[in-house]
Amino acid sequence: MISESEVLARVQSGVGRLTLNRPKALHALNRAMCDAMIEALLAWRDDDAVKSVLIDHAGERGFCAGGDIRMIAESGAGDASEAKAFFDREYKLNHLLFDYPKPVTALVDGIVMGGGVGISEPADVRIATERTTYAMPETGIGLFPDVGGGWFLPRLPGQTGVWLALTGARLKAADTVFLGVHTHFLPSDALEAFRAILAADPAHPIDVADGLETDAGEPPIEPHLPAIERLFAFDAVEEIFAALEADGSDWALTQLATLKTKSPQSLKVTLRQLRTGASLGSFADNMAMEYRLGGRVVRTHDFQEGVRAVIVDKDNTPKWAPADLAGVFEAELDRLFAPLPADEEWRPLA
Repeated sequence: MISESEVLARVQSGVGRLTLNRPKALHALNRAMCDAMIEALLAWRDDDAVKSVLIDHAGERGFCAGGDIRMIAESGAGDASEAKAFFDREYKLNHLLFDYPKPVTALVDGIVMGGGVGISEPADVRIATERTTYAMPETGIGLFPDVGGGWFLPRLPGQTGVWLALTGARLKAADTVFLGVHTHFLPSDALEAFRAILAADPAHPIDVADGLETDAGEPPIEPHLPAIERLFAFDAVEEIFAALEADGSDWALTQLATLKTKSPQSLKVTLRQLRTGASLGSFADNMAMEYRLGGRVVRTHDFQEGVRAVIVDKDNTPKWAPADLAGVFEAELDRLFAPLPADEEWRPLA
């Protein structure tokens, strides 16, 4: 059962507030937290007293660092049933937020990765602060950028989403606002003012954010955009590696060195995921694709090994298998992406 303190759901001055309150785990999501948020969102959807929804977190350590990776790995070591049940609910929450009929605001004040991205990217207003650190680091643990990454990342400017997904690069607010990952920048000490003004005008959070936003500063990524566009535009990871090596600049070689530390299987899964997601017609179709992938990838050697190396033992020396890109065959990718039996496919909430 969920502790009452893990998610605080209440209505205040016309705003449905969802506050993540699991600070010791950096507010990492578990299934009960997803259920609590779904329950509140469904209750507020047709409630005329609720004009908009605000997602934030307690404390200052981070917005949401992801999902319950240890549980997912332990489940994946068996039949993955618990992991798939978590993915099912988490993705239903992501889709509910994506299609929500009322404005949703996410105060992304601090670390936002994985599952935290999944509950903030669907929001209409996404506010970053000087404490924001954004990343989708899944290729470093043998996973892939799920929770809608296949939809959101390829829709960022140029090839920046592919670069972010493959390298797991960490961005601060100047870059996230510049790229459109987040819609506004507010200093963290202005968030209380935002909440107060929103309470007076709960139906128009974007107007409140527009009135308070300040300049996040020069985006460090901007000078590298032409290189990202040129070097990450290929449909095969091997071609990206070759382009980076041929380029030979310090920046390109740094990206190549980073990529060589990632799971070769995850790199290929992720690139196909993003190229496929870019062509899909609906967010629901993307989530169905990611659900197929999730239930299978968590049972692979690389995910189990990545979690061991990064999360459990913390030696940061995963032994990937296959150890290089040449060992990851198209037939294995086809298997991971294949449709499920009709009665096992993911579906959004009715």
